[in-house]
Amino acid sequence: MKLNEIADKAGATHSRKRLGRGIGSGSGKTGGRGVKGQKARSGVAINGFEGGQMPLYRRLPKRGFVNTFAKDYNIVSLARIEEAVAAGKLDANATIDGAALKAAGIIRRARDGVRVLSDGDVSRKLTISVEGASRAAIEKVEKAGGTLTVPATTSADEA
Repeated sequence: MKLNEIADKAGATHSRKRLGRGIGSGSGKTGGRGVKGQKARSGVAINGFEGGQMPLYRRLPKRGFVNTFAKDYNIVSLARIEEAVAAGKLDANATIDGAALKAAGIIRRARDGVRVLSDGDVSRKLTISVEGASRAAIEKVEKAGGTLTVPATTSADEA
């Protein structure tokens, strides 16, 4: 094999669309850009521009507060955990934590931690260790004979 014999597979490359080559080509005259004006020219960036008038996003008052330090938890229901244990994706005897939930495909990526909510019921003894849980979820897991451990926090809803 020589360098000059190397070629792409058939259909791997497309010939580029030649614009502005006469009206018979199907993409002549305006070259697929519609009619004349600013948007027909090159180098147009007019998002939010209102012709020199103060743009709407600058005229409206800014309200509220965005907490940049807020935790972004993965929300997992007890029903989803129970379903994964029944399907054999999670081991009921092992500790269920963020890594185990990710390996089982219940959460896609670990964010700031996992928060368990009480949707559904637990029928078996589970050991769950997560960053947050609702009181009802903790009660349901303990009622089934398991444990749901959460690090100590100051929040009223987490325990």
